[in-house]
Amino acid sequence: MSPWNLLALPPLPEDVMRHLLAPLGDRVDVHVPAARDKDAMLAALPEAEIVLGDWTGTLALDAEAVKAAPRLAFVQQPSVGVDGHDLAALAAAGVPLANTPGVSAVAVAEWCLAATLALSRKLVAADAAVRAGEWPQQGLQPHELRGRRVGVVGYGPIGVTCAEMFRALGCQVSFWTRTPREDPAFEDLATLVANSDVVVVVIALSDETRDLIDPARMKPGALLVNAARGGVVNQRALVASLRQGQLAGAALDVFDIEPPPADDPLRELPNVLLSPHVAGVTPEATGRLLAATLDNLTAAIEGREVDGVLNGASATICRKFTE
Repeated sequence: MSPWNLLALPPLPEDVMRHLLAPLGDRVDVHVPAARDKDAMLAALPEAEIVLGDWTGTLALDAEAVKAAPRLAFVQQPSVGVDGHDLAALAAAGVPLANTPGVSAVAVAEWCLAATLALSRKLVAADAAVRAGEWPQQGLQPHELRGRRVGVVGYGPIGVTCAEMFRALGCQVSFWTRTPREDPAFEDLATLVANSDVVVVVIALSDETRDLIDPARMKPGALLVNAARGGVVNQRALVASLRQGQLAGAALDVFDIEPPPADDPLRELPNVLLSPHVAGVTPEATGRLLAATLDNLTAAIEGREVDGVLNGASATICRKFTE
């Protein structure tokens, strides 16, 4: 049987992609678009049988792209998020799309915990003050985390790991997810947002979850930690709540526009910890991601079921044209 045509969309040089996919051997023929834009992707799609997705979301398979790929049999997204892909269009074309659930759970949960501690203990402000020659032992007024109420929005692998870590430090943890749970820690969203000292957002972005969190409804003096997607939190309301002192602080690894434009008011607020969408980027998480991706690609070309299919299509990959 001839090699599968694999179109790799990640923002990596072709030689690097070939090296990373070398374990698949001569069973795949690896290609990359001629340029990192939609036109180049569309030009490469007619021959593609497998697409390895772009984790940055710059190149994604919308309805037009799916229509341009008659041979497409499988999409493997090398991330948890699947932003930009038209899951319904892929399902209608009989093309399963899989992600890599859980590979970054520890990394993102650790970032959420570290960011919360940084906000609570005023670490960034303390560092800046000492560098400026100040010594504000009495002025910073940091808080301990033990005993605080922490509400986790989203309860997939990342949310579960967040809950474990915060509980280990003596926090009272509740959670909300779109599917109610028979669990004493489950709370309705309005209650969780209104009563938590720290709201940790780790839920996927969708039409249902866009602007899900309104910071104006949070407890006065609370902290907001967002490691999900910028669109899950109403960013305009967040800026207003921070300026008015409704919130004590926020830690953001994600934004409506990435990177945030020069005039984004979040850049000017002193009580915001900004991070360049790196919560899940550690060597350990990257290793797990690569292993999960290669395992799924191997299963696909061998006719075995793949893991993590999100769009309801069959988990067994079938080649559409054989030679």
